[in-house]
Amino acid sequence: MTTSAAGTGTFSTTDDTLVLASVTSSVESDLIAAWLDQQRARHPETKIELLRLPPRNPPPAALAQLVEQLESDEDRSVVPVRVFWMPRADASALSRLAALIPGQNPYEPSERQQRRIVRNEPSRTRVVAGESAKISELRQQWRDTTVGENPRDFAHFVTRRALLAIERAEYRILGPQYKSPRLVRPEMLASARFRAGLEKIPGATVEEAGKMLDELATGWSRVSVDLVSVLGRLLSRGFDREIDYDEYQVAAMRSALEVHPAVLLFSHRSYIDGAVMPIAMQENRLPPVHVFAGINLAFGVMGPLLRRAGVIFIRRNIGDDALYKYVLKEFIGYVVEKRFNLSWSIEGTRSRTGKMLPPKLGLVTYVADAYLDGRSDDILLQGVSISFDQLHETAEYAAYARGGEKRPEGFSWLYNFIKAQGERNYGKIYVRFPPAVSMREHLGPPHSQTAQDQAAKRLALQKMSFEVAWRILRATPVNATGLVSALLLTTHGLALTLRQLHHTLQDSLDYLERKQTPMSTSALRLRTPEGVRAAVDALSGGHPVTRVDSGREPVWRISPDCEHTAAFYRNSVIHAFLETSIVELALAHAGHADGDRLQAFWNQAMRLRDLLKFDFYFADSAAFRENIAEEMGWHEDWEAHVAAGGDEIDAMLYAKRPLMAEAMLRVFFEAYEIVADVLRDAPADIGEKELTKLALGVGRQYVAQGRVSSSEPVSTLLFATARQVVADQHLLEPAEDLAERRNAFRRELRGILQDFDHVAQIARNQFIAREVEARQGAVG
Repeated sequence: MTTSAAGTGTFSTTDDTLVLASVTSSVESDLIAAWLDQQRARHPETKIELLRLPPRNPPPAALAQLVEQLESDEDRSVVPVRVFWMPRADASALSRLAALIPGQNPYEPSERQQRRIVRNEPSRTRVVAGESAKISELRQQWRDTTVGENPRDFAHFVTRRALLAIERAEYRILGPQYKSPRLVRPEMLASARFRAGLEKIPGATVEEAGKMLDELATGWSRVSVDLVSVLGRLLSRGFDREIDYDEYQVAAMRSALEVHPAVLLFSHRSYIDGAVMPIAMQENRLPPVHVFAGINLAFGVMGPLLRRAGVIFIRRNIGDDALYKYVLKEFIGYVVEKRFNLSWSIEGTRSRTGKMLPPKLGLVTYVADAYLDGRSDDILLQGVSISFDQLHETAEYAAYARGGEKRPEGFSWLYNFIKAQGERNYGKIYVRFPPAVSMREHLGPPHSQTAQDQAAKRLALQKMSFEVAWRILRATPVNATGLVSALLLTTHGLALTLRQLHHTLQDSLDYLERKQTPMSTSALRLRTPEGVRAAVDALSGGHPVTRVDSGREPVWRISPDCEHTAAFYRNSVIHAFLETSIVELALAHAGHADGDRLQAFWNQAMRLRDLLKFDFYFADSAAFRENIAEEMGWHEDWEAHVAAGGDEIDAMLYAKRPLMAEAMLRVFFEAYEIVADVLRDAPADIGEKELTKLALGVGRQYVAQGRVSSSEPVSTLLFATARQVVADQHLLEPAEDLAERRNAFRRELRGILQDFDHVAQIARNQFIAREVEARQGAVG
């Protein structure tokens, strides 16, 4: 059974008809009887019979009646009917919360409440009919898709189809944001496809598979859809009430979702992301998403509540559990086949550094399998950028960086999280929807050769996922918090005046505008001193800026104990300055290189890209070279000047606005060097925990000696990617020349840090020249 425009209180069939009426009370029986009288008057030539069924799990006697009716005439049509109770349009937030109390659900009123609604608010009552389907058509679908063998199995199949048809009709009334999967467990367990796959797994049983489906079960109850904004605002209190969207992107995504199912892959910086996603979909009247989350969040009553709010809990470590993997894969396939939207973090976990982590392919692989199996003619991977002006979780991330442990989730954790949200104003939340990536374009048509070639499929999935992540980054607006934090981190604790902040920030804003990089309103306001003052004041009080206002004029600084917090915000904007920072370092290297300096420039640019590939996203090699050449376009005849080397390259750097390498990338290479220092006398197969422990110790020594620019590179989070870098250089594998290669790598890093010093000195010269010019202007 499917629905049509007729599915809102009438039906168009002229065949003899069996009306399956789902009733819960005598009030509903009377309403359906009146509706039936109207239908008989409109279709006097049609024989219409009525069979009343309870809404769920019909008893044996009612099921026997249905079996008899279904056996009587294969050409008869079946029309499902139900009374739909509309909630009040002016429901308050308090009444929406009250809907959680038993007996207060506006969609399922008690019989007493039903009588009052019929008497006082009849417009809230509607008889809804799903589109008709012939018994012969239903029987063929049953035989094609299920393992049912007897008339009772067929009767259960018909009731499930009737319920789904009614649900679809009601979505037409409520809107797409109320669409949610129903009857997943019985539909899947009755599926011939599912049973056939189950038989191939040694020791697998239907009962065990059913338990796993119960664990995965989700769905948006209508009450929970109504409560999304209320509960979401509770979790995100402290932020401006209005989420910042790009309306053109929303319209484009709405059109795309009308054609294909989608997986919405969001950037992940905070636990709030899980609340923002459903709010964003509801506020824009988009179909709800079903968000995957770790089962560690299903504690206490949170599990049942979140399952009714579209959360799918999955096990963190499934190892070699073939049955669980199969059930999860088939569950995902069923959901996308029914055109429901899934969602999870493309990074797999929260980024505690502020920059995007590499995409995880696990769940994407299951979705790709469903597509290649032909369960949809295309599936869209829709990136979602979620960003914030500030987060209270940055204090937690700073503690991780210094070696702290993650706190387990529980009620006390949740209480403290919500409490922290209300302690101050955290600014705005920004949500962006860049263009979606098509599976069909990357994997070919369903049942293509890609499905058979595992290596080709994995490569295609990697490219596809990186493309989604790249689009998320490009759509994420640069905000004032990131720009101000980046600037103040470069002073290493020294304070700047409002004039100095405003003057220095203009070069970055010019560059972003020239590159047409998206910027938030707060960033655009940095064009004025008032906008800069608002930005630094919002970050003041150690969040992470300290304002000193006891002198002639206020000044702002980032103290050493707040550097890790500020780094989170700075890291969120690095992608916008990544390639221009690499240009500066490659120029500095070419300036002291022997031989062909232009070739040295290109070699160093590619080398820096290779070293940073575990920390940042890059275009492929050819596109990266094109981007670097474009970056150099600011200087006329740049290749000739680079080839000349020496003073001419320094002149190029002095003329460049802005110089960003020191602000954006130095700490990463300092973290690499600390790890490289540890490796000088470490065993070849040193473990990750031991390496991190030693690096923290050496890093603290470096800070005490002033051998690093700040305490920021002494971070377990940065050491994690530094370990990937040294592993990629084959420095964690036994070899005769291992010590020599480890020392050579450390020397290379020290050379790069010397290039940072060179660029930083030129940047200081720029700053001093501007200060002198400003003072002379003031005197004049």
